[in-house]
Amino acid sequence: MQNLLLAVDRLSTWIGQLAAWTAAILTLLISWEVFSRYMLNTPHAWVLDMQIMLYGTLFMCAGAYTLSKNGHVRGDVLYGFFQPRTQAAIDLALYIVFFLPGIIALTWAGWNFAQDSLAIKEQTFSADALPLYPFKFVLPLAGGILLLQGLVEIVRCVICLREGAWPAREEDVEEVDVDKLKDMVHVKDADIEALDRFVTQQGAQKGGQA
Repeated sequence: MQNLLLAVDRLSTWIGQLAAWTAAILTLLISWEVFSRYMLNTPHAWVLDMQIMLYGTLFMCAGAYTLSKNGHVRGDVLYGFFQPRTQAAIDLALYIVFFLPGIIALTWAGWNFAQDSLAIKEQTFSADALPLYPFKFVLPLAGGILLLQGLVEIVRCVICLREGAWPAREEDVEEVDVDKLKDMVHVKDADIEALDRFVTQQGAQKGGQA
């Protein structure tokens, strides 16, 4: 079971990392359009539509990735003080009452929207129209992956309720851990304090000379 849970984590991570490349594409696209618009005086009407679709793809495909890393925002004021079983019971109730109905509705409605868009070969409304129906299929794709990851999280809640501890999950890039960073570069707190004193002394000496 744990291998299956981690496999879904890896799938969500892979999709999230793939979607993250849209941020680089967005940066290049916007930079090029600014240069083209203000330096070459040749704006492109389709660029705004492309920006919206790329950002929408990034935003939607990041949902399952963030859930797999337990990174969605939650009110930790009280939650963090609860025992794992209590946390799991709260999460399980919220997944069943709110998450599952909402994501199932998103996936179902998104599929219908995408099918209708494909049937009419829907395009954007700019002067240089772009096909819109490929972007519409991101809705059911993102919803389906998020639903799959949500089912994995529900299984994790059940395991935690049974065993009293949260099962492991797939890890990825984390925020900088200062203590680990100091260990890696072999820096101690005493070294940092000595450097602070040296900088303070140098500043005082320069102030006195002035």
